[in-house]
Amino acid sequence: MASTERRPGNLPPETTSMVGRGLELRQLERLCGRSRLVTVTGVGGVGKSRLARRAAAGLRPRFADGVWWVELTGLSEGTLLAHSIAEALPLSDQSTRPMLDVVADYLADRELLLVLDTCEHLTDACAMAAEALLRAAPKLQIMATSRRRLGLMAEEVLILEPLRVPRDQEDMDDSEAVTLLVERAAETVPGFTVDAADATAVVRLSQLLEGLPLAIELAAARLGRMPVDELVKRLPDRFGVLQDSDGAPEEATDGVPDCGPSPASRSRPGRQVPPWHRALRTTIGWSHELCTPAERLLWARLSVFAGSFDTEAAVAVCADEHLPVEDIPGLLGVLVDNSIANWLPTPEGSDRFRMLDTVREYGAHWLRELGEEEPLRHRHLAHYRAFARQADSEWLGPEQLTWYTRTAAEYSNLRAALDLSLLRPEGHAALELAGNLWFFWHACGFPREGQYYLAQALAADRAPSPERGKALWAEGMVFATLGDPEAVGARATEIASTAVRFGCAATADRADTLSSVAAVMLGDHARAATFSQAVLDRHRCSPMAQPAHSAGFVRSMVYIKEGRIDEAVAVLDHVRADCDRHGEQWSRAFADYMCARAELARGRVAAAFDHGQASWLTKRRLDDSLGMAVALDVLAAAASAAGDARRTAHLLGLAQQVWDTLGTPQIGVSEWIATRRTCEEQARRALGDDVYATVFQNGHRTPQDAPDPLTPEAAPLRTGQLGDPPPENRV
Repeated sequence: MASTERRPGNLPPETTSMVGRGLELRQLERLCGRSRLVTVTGVGGVGKSRLARRAAAGLRPRFADGVWWVELTGLSEGTLLAHSIAEALPLSDQSTRPMLDVVADYLADRELLLVLDTCEHLTDACAMAAEALLRAAPKLQIMATSRRRLGLMAEEVLILEPLRVPRDQEDMDDSEAVTLLVERAAETVPGFTVDAADATAVVRLSQLLEGLPLAIELAAARLGRMPVDELVKRLPDRFGVLQDSDGAPEEATDGVPDCGPSPASRSRPGRQVPPWHRALRTTIGWSHELCTPAERLLWARLSVFAGSFDTEAAVAVCADEHLPVEDIPGLLGVLVDNSIANWLPTPEGSDRFRMLDTVREYGAHWLRELGEEEPLRHRHLAHYRAFARQADSEWLGPEQLTWYTRTAAEYSNLRAALDLSLLRPEGHAALELAGNLWFFWHACGFPREGQYYLAQALAADRAPSPERGKALWAEGMVFATLGDPEAVGARATEIASTAVRFGCAATADRADTLSSVAAVMLGDHARAATFSQAVLDRHRCSPMAQPAHSAGFVRSMVYIKEGRIDEAVAVLDHVRADCDRHGEQWSRAFADYMCARAELARGRVAAAFDHGQASWLTKRRLDDSLGMAVALDVLAAAASAAGDARRTAHLLGLAQQVWDTLGTPQIGVSEWIATRRTCEEQARRALGDDVYATVFQNGHRTPQDAPDPLTPEAAPLRTGQLGDPPPENRV
């Protein structure tokens, strides 16, 4: 019997009900029972994603390691497909190996369902990735949604047809198309029902829409403005436009550029369009015509957004003399009411919106027809360039967690902006954008994708400049996260020459900090002390910036290595005080981690555990996998120093769960590697190999967000519960 316990995963919630599809769900379940790769195909708007989401939810109890949803709509480059899969999984991209290999290794022993949603623009990349992952992971299953199949021999395909339409009024009760129409109409017109007078019109409307769910929902959204019989009268005219009109855009009399009739009228001669596809395109075109010129223009302009967007972004990118700033929120509300845009709830309570792919593609067509595609894409780039600039300037401050959340929500748009900036690197746009996102690449678990964009930006814009120096520093921090000290040192050397050329103190700080990081990773503590102390000396009586925080961590590591614990704590207190003045948490958490190591060296185990726990909690909130891993390692060291072998084994397993998603263990720092090895050896001796393995595996399986993940016992760990250890157990 399948387990009913909670399974891990990231399956998005259903925001609206699904009508019918019982037969298709059972078919999809059967296909998944006999094949490891199943693709749901069908035309745009037929409900592929909704069916896959419902089926995946039903299949979840079969998979011990959960169901994981990978949204591909906002991804334009197949090169980044493996990164998108890694981001959806509880898997950071902190490895120097090819990302697909990292994902394959992660999945190798896991029993997991991976859902690749919206593959049609990346079918070759999706097919190659699916083949490689299925070969590497024998317990993996993949479900894909796409307008066309992936084309693999092992693939089973479910072709999703439109909903059943009624033949006549007597057939209405059994028609899923009518049921959907009535349900969605009731959301628009509370209390909507079908009486005898409306029955004929409802049947005819369902037939005209060919049972295509998106077309039905668009039509139902209009019932607040016109009765159903009026819709039926007007829709056939749209089919005539589909056949006859040339679709040329027109100029509206009120000065707002009009978007004309449906682009469906531009079907190539002799090309056979399936009737339900034609119905969808016609219904979208008809919904478009029912919009005011301002609504049409906003629809077209919103198509430049990849993924979701908020009101602020819509105003910044779309507003001008034709669409005044103050009108945008109201127009957005109308588009939501008419199902052109969807409102998305967020945990923070802010408003975000997105368009379904088919609707967005229609808007993009008209944006090109209006000659606005290039200007709007550049306005989109300008907005997200300013977004990254502000995020960078405010990262060291009280809104740090908010900026992390906002940046994660805007990631698809930031990718699109980066892609455009790389096509036109003039004005240092790519360098500035990629460099200002350093915090996201380095501090929030995206170093491999940061490496991808930074390398391209640096290759495209080679002239020395402060922007290049900032991007080189960001790349150096990424390489530090990836455990590559030689690459870190090489970036430091180039940044140092940039600092001399432009006389920039901030750039000099970045160069010296990276040099100190590279040195400590290579075990050259004297060199690490020299460079880190130079940065600290420059900031001794002034506010510190992030490079100075990193220099402080390096200097404290060297002091601890030398047994100069009081001096290490003094440096860390200076960093922590600076973070507290700014309301900063990410660097503060790393300072707490270093304080834990200092307290361990003093033999103060309870204090070490408190510092380590504080560090881990913050790093978990920021999804900083490296920060979580090292914090868990130091917690295990504290438990070991206290002589608690069971807790040590549990914490080592919990830490290994995170290290499994990363690259170089302990990023190659010899002291950290030695400490972890000592903890494991002590716990094994105390527990015996079999008990150790059991407790370790329990920790390895414990979710990081469990109610009390840091202890194997039922009772939570309390401050002061760990006392000072006997001298022989001190780490």
